[in-house]
Amino acid sequence: MFVVSKLLSAITQPVFWLALWWLLALLLLSRQPRLAWRMLWAGLVVLGLLGFQAGPDALLRPLENRYAVPAAERVPEHAGVIVLGGALEHPASWQAHGQVPLGQSVERMTVPVGWMHAHPELQLVFSGGEGRLLTTGVTEGQLATQFYREQGLDMARVHIEQGSRTTRENAQRVAQTLGERCHNERWLLVTSAWHMPRSVPEFEAVGCQITPYPVDFRTGESTPWTEYRMAESLLRWQVALHEWLGQLAYALTR
Repeated sequence: MFVVSKLLSAITQPVFWLALWWLLALLLLSRQPRLAWRMLWAGLVVLGLLGFQAGPDALLRPLENRYAVPAAERVPEHAGVIVLGGALEHPASWQAHGQVPLGQSVERMTVPVGWMHAHPELQLVFSGGEGRLLTTGVTEGQLATQFYREQGLDMARVHIEQGSRTTRENAQRVAQTLGERCHNERWLLVTSAWHMPRSVPEFEAVGCQITPYPVDFRTGESTPWTEYRMAESLLRWQVALHEWLGQLAYALTR
């Protein structure tokens, strides 16, 4: 399943398919130049259209709106919080400079910090190993340990699980880490709003009692068609397609 998830990361990038399309056009250029040029121009048009942010947002919005954000008053009703990895960037900069590289999904890391300071009875379980095909020797758990220590958390209340590589493994290994507590106590599950619909069924499948707490929202109520940002839109297309296909793959293999 790990290799499949990494393949999904590649094939859900629109530029990957455009590159294949242009490669095919170049191969046809000598034998069918008219068709090849049409294909090249068509690819450019599609690339231009992909820059409109309303497109990927239409796919992300139903994912993000699947679970409501619980009221703040409900936080202390839980035994603790489970934080899923995915908010930390490639560790190369950490290895060179010693600073924890936080990514776009930084709210996964920062939101629970406030709860831990405000509610000294809460515990935190971070789940994240090394989810790259080309390993670096550094896990997200190592980076998370440094981050939480720098935020002044009591590390006796922080549990780091650093063997998981996928969302499914997150759930399985957290269940192993918590044991009966995962079944007998209720935990807040923190991950990106668009990732929550894929995460919740996995934790339910291992019997964990969770309350979804989505963070890192990318969309609002609507996105105007005048919003045009090529780099950001391509990233959102990849996220949206990866999550929808990931849900399908998990449902078929559960």
